[in-house]
Amino acid sequence: MRVVLQRVKRASVAINGKVHGQISRGFMLLVGVSDKDGDDQINYLTHKISKLRVFEDADDKLNLDIHAVDGAILSISQFTLYADTKKGNRPSFTQAGEPTHAKQVYEAFNERLRQTGLDVQTGVFGADMLVDLQNDGPVTIIFDTDHR
Repeated sequence: MRVVLQRVKRASVAINGKVHGQISRGFMLLVGVSDKDGDDQINYLTHKISKLRVFEDADDKLNLDIHAVDGAILSISQFTLYADTKKGNRPSFTQAGEPTHAKQVYEAFNERLRQTGLDVQTGVFGADMLVDLQNDGPVTIIFDTDHR
């Protein structure tokens, strides 16, 4: 799995002009799934993201996790995180997960995050979405379970 995490002051996702999910302070996640991803990858990322200390404490140190600031998550499926750009100018997406499998893993990942006590809003898997966010910091962190 690949996840691009951005700390945000606010984020929303709209589908066909209608807001589908929105959060205030927290994380906006772009989530890519491959065919080899499953429970091990979900567990690893859930732990890392829910415990990630990238919010400022009273001393302006990045020392607080998302729970400490009552933050929320906006999770967006993003198969293009598996783009292969080695050859030519048109990316290949053959490393991205087969849609049925990828959707199951994506939904299980979001549910596992919810089980940690987080409010998790989502887009719609496979939909054409308009994502709006205000990156805070900016703080952007990339997770790739192949490199853990």
